This record gives sequence, C-alpha cells and structure tokens, in this order.
Amino acid sequence: MRYALYFSPAADHPLTTTASRWLGRDAYTGEAFPTPEVNGLSVDEVHALTADPRRYAFHATLKAPFELANGKTEAELIEAFKEFAATTEAFDIPNLIVGQLGRFFALVPDRVYPELQDYAARIVEDFEPFRAPLSDADIARRKPETLSPQHRDNLMRWGYPHVMGEFRFHMTLSGQVPPEQAPAMRAALELRFAEFINRPLSINGIALFVEPARGADFIAHRWLPLKPASEIRKTAS
Repeated sequence: MRYALYFSPAADHPLTTTASRWLGRDAYTGEAFPTPEVNGLSVDEVHALTADPRRYAFHATLKAPFELANGKTEAELIEAFKEFAATTEAFDIPNLIVGQLGRFFALVPDRVYPELQDYAARIVEDFEPFRAPLSDADIARRKPETLSPQHRDNLMRWGYPHVMGEFRFHMTLSGQVPPEQAPAMRAALELRFAEFINRPLSINGIALFVEPARGADFIAHRWLPLKPASEIRKTAS
C-alpha cells in the first residue's frame, strides 16, 4: 500500500467530472468512461496518450506516493491529514492554463506563485515523518544519474525530485505527446477545459489517495476541505 497527498477538486466538482471523462476514470467512484474523440488523433492514440495519468487519476501531486514508515499507522496518517485540513487556509491560484511540461500536457498556473510554492513545501515537510525511506529499487527507477544535482538531492532527502524550489504545480492530462501530435492535443484540451482555464482555481481542499498494490490504479481514500480564510481570520482576531 502506498499513500499520496494530492490536490484534487471535490468529487462532485465540475472540473473533476470533466477531467475524469477525459482521462477515462473517476478516482472517487471507480467509474470508467469511453476514450474521448479528438480531431486529428485516433481513439487508440488518445487512449495510449492518457494511459499514465489515467492510472494516477486527475490530481496535482503535493506529497508523492510513499509507503508508511515503520511505527506509523494509517490511522495516525489520517489524523494528521484531518488536522492539516482543519488548520490550513484555502487560497486561489489566480490563473490556470493548459500548459506543456516537456512533452506532456497539464493544467498549470500561468506563472509561479509563492503562496502555492509555500503550501506545497509545507505538506512535504509536515508529512515527511510518515514516509518510509525509498528502497534501492525505487531510487534506481528515478535514474538518479540523469537528474540535476538539486533534483537528486531532493530525491534522497524527500523521496521525490520535484519538491521545494523544484516544485511546479500541474494536473496532468496526458503522457508524453510526440511533437507531431501536440497541436491536436492542445486544441482538444483547450476546448474541453475552456470552462476552467484563464481563470482562478480554488485550492480549497486536499485529498489522500492510495495505491492498493504496486501498479494498481490510485483511488481517492478521502477528500477534506481546507479552512475558509474568513474562519481563520475570525479565530485569530
């Protein structure tokens, strides 16, 4: 069993519905959907290009998948998860766009926002005591010899290369898209997610996902709302 802390909209949020139908699976309900049609790409191509994000489900990684450390229990993790949600203030990403990281597409902020970076770093640190050290096989799968010095240091310190200063919020919508297929993919995504891009995204909840066995589909274990900013201000005053 592995656990992960993700940003995900709530189960009934329109973005969750839209993204689940695009990827072909809903992590909250387990429902599967037919592969969408995309102009310029075959159904088989679209199915293959969404295979990786379909297994992980629609999300943005905050604390990458980890096994529990010795002496830690799922009940303790859930209590810490509840405490984090109850004491952490919701906030907005001011502008969400369809972006490309390398060859894969994702919903991303239009630029780096310090508040989002700080939020992600806090999650990495706060939940680190629950993470078991990576195995030699896990480290080898990351190909540390190909990583930058900072990514390699993050892998060894935090169990994941893309954290702290190297963190970039992204909600993955495709696998590696060949350059000749990228224009069709971008056009399809900008059309399908038109309701959600070029506008703010509320970071108002946090999700605990689980991978029941290595290689299995990730499923949503539970989702909790963050504390509204107004409540935090009232408590502090």
